[in-house]
Amino acid sequence: MPFKSTSPLSSLLRKSPFKPIQEHMRIVFNCICTLPPLFEALYNQEQDIVGECAEQIRQLETEADKIKSTFRLNMPTTLLLPVDRKDLLNLIADQDSLADSAEEIGKILSYREMEVPTELKALIDELLEGTIEVSGEAKKMIEELDEMVEVGFGGSRELKKVTAIISGVRKSEHNIDNILNRTRRTLYRIEGNLNPVDVMFWYKIVELIGDISNQAENMADRILLFLSR
Repeated sequence: MPFKSTSPLSSLLRKSPFKPIQEHMRIVFNCICTLPPLFEALYNQEQDIVGECAEQIRQLETEADKIKSTFRLNMPTTLLLPVDRKDLLNLIADQDSLADSAEEIGKILSYREMEVPTELKALIDELLEGTIEVSGEAKKMIEELDEMVEVGFGGSRELKKVTAIISGVRKSEHNIDNILNRTRRTLYRIEGNLNPVDVMFWYKIVELIGDISNQAENMADRILLFLSR
């Protein structure tokens, strides 16, 4: 598709191909930050607020989708870019998957009234805290991309800063894996006391929360590819 010089996004791409990706990630992070109040409403059995939070996540995910679609349509095929065009498209897809997971959690909890087992509450809180942390690290990583471009990925100070952030993402993801294992073991231990359908949905919700940290680590791996080329 030809480069559209009149597009606002095209103007951003001329300056830096990372600007739309950074804006997209900010919206994705807002999606994820809506999960704690969503679960707080669930704990309090305030289903109307659960629905409001889920709708807020849906709207943010839709906004992120629009940025992703516009980015894809306006990404030039001939303009010299500091990184491979395919890598940028894959990066924004990685980011989008974080918002998709958050939206799916919102859908489940808004469509089905569920009670949180007492044994799971503290573990879910740990998961949410870790998820916000790893997503924040991923956002920080994306915000640093412009500085790397300015020095052609060769500035040692910027390189150390970004590799430290990537290390933080991986450490946070590893911590979340440990919490996920404890959560699954607890759920397995108590599942005989729960509605079988609820058990199925709780396993799915836990899996979706874990997916967010896995997807953040995928982003870190992709940034490492940028640095190694």
